[in-house]
Amino acid sequence: MNIAVFCSGNGTNLEAIINSQKKGSIKADIRLVVSDTPDCFALTRAKNAGIKTLVVERKNFKTKKDFEEAILKALQKENIGLVALAGYMRILSGDFIKAYENRIINIHPALLPSFKGTQGIKDAFVYGVKVTGPTVHFVTPDMDAGPIILQSPVKVTEDDTEETLAEAVHAEEHKIYPRAIQLFVEGKLKIEGRRVRILE
Repeated sequence: MNIAVFCSGNGTNLEAIINSQKKGSIKADIRLVVSDTPDCFALTRAKNAGIKTLVVERKNFKTKKDFEEAILKALQKENIGLVALAGYMRILSGDFIKAYENRIINIHPALLPSFKGTQGIKDAFVYGVKVTGPTVHFVTPDMDAGPIILQSPVKVTEDDTEETLAEAVHAEEHKIYPRAIQLFVEGKLKIEGRRVRILE
């Protein structure tokens, strides 16, 4: 199976996915790394790993539809079977999601359905939760609302700062995201309404 990873930033989850694939934990080909940010470090990580990159900037297209169609064409050309969002800071349209229905997954740095949106770690910390952690979920038109694949609890200690909590959450992300991808590749994820059953 060919995978595309979408990034906008540093790309630490991309690095975790690349490392898992190199170790043989993900038995698939990371064919393409797509970014909307030409100077993001994720692209450097991809190039260092010998992975093809594609930069598609929204400002170069008249409409969001044109922008997304350019990306979809590239995905089809590379015969992509799974899209993994890894810090991609754009909301995908319903049409884009429909084109890859149940084949787009995302990692979110909070235990959904709590603390949706771009500030999941900060929001959980400020709220004073005792437990937080990342969620891997299928992408649906509603933000951070798709069926949940995996979650991993992270205890919030009395000594934690937002920064130390972020480190702990990211460490768990780097474990569960590659695992979720491999489960998908193996055909072990079955969506039943809101639930994702992991098949043995």
